[in-house]
Amino acid sequence: MTVGFIGTGNMANAIVRGMVGSGGFPAGDVVVFDRNASKRDLLGSDLGVRVVASAEELVEASDVVVVSVKPQGIPALLTGLADQIADRRRVVVSIAAGTPLERLESFLTTDAAPGAQTAVVRVMPNVNAMIGAGMSAVTGNEAATAEDVATVLDVFRAVGEVVEIPESQFSTYTAIAGSSPAFTYLFIDALSRAAVAGGMPKAQATQIAAQAVLGSAKMVRESDKSPWDLIDTVCSPGGTTVAGLLALEDRGFLSTVAHGVGATIARDKEMNAGG
Repeated sequence: MTVGFIGTGNMANAIVRGMVGSGGFPAGDVVVFDRNASKRDLLGSDLGVRVVASAEELVEASDVVVVSVKPQGIPALLTGLADQIADRRRVVVSIAAGTPLERLESFLTTDAAPGAQTAVVRVMPNVNAMIGAGMSAVTGNEAATAEDVATVLDVFRAVGEVVEIPESQFSTYTAIAGSSPAFTYLFIDALSRAAVAGGMPKAQATQIAAQAVLGSAKMVRESDKSPWDLIDTVCSPGGTTVAGLLALEDRGFLSTVAHGVGATIARDKEMNAGG
């Protein structure tokens, strides 16, 4: 199974390096193309993956075609490749935000086979894929077989964890996994700035806060307790933690987070609708 990447930006770069580094994908089974020759050649020299000089050559060489260009570049790219993709029966994977399956399919419709449907799999990775700790969501259209989806799941497991969810849940997923790293970075920075106000150097405070958040996430994953129950394990009667929690909730901590998630969901739905 040969997997090709059209576009080698930060996310695609991370995925390709994760695939080859995991040992699950031989370098010779990974093909890359980017209009920037130096970017594609760097991956070739670093990893030994196959480098090609055009998107058409990549489709010819690949069983699975991962489209990793900016969303605004997708219509022209896929429309230009539609006949070749249909003729070769390639699986198309998109990692673009705000571009639902129905729209992707519309770019792949061909005059030669107007009733035929190309197998399309939509994936939403998050930024933490760049350090091999990503979270990705996957969904396929009706033409994508279970084997097609399984192949895509294997690709993205190389850079973190993957879930298969219906496309109707993608906007919610985007809020709690795609955008939430930024929320979490903000939380860490807020903790460290508050520590600066308490007299601690910023760099040290950021190190401490980041490790506390990392460990807390690991505890949620590995404990059989819910996050709410874990809160109770940290709070002593009349102690410092419960005082801080009450102060946070007095300022609407829970509802503020919920508003942020809601706003993200609403904006993602607007983008999916072409807004």
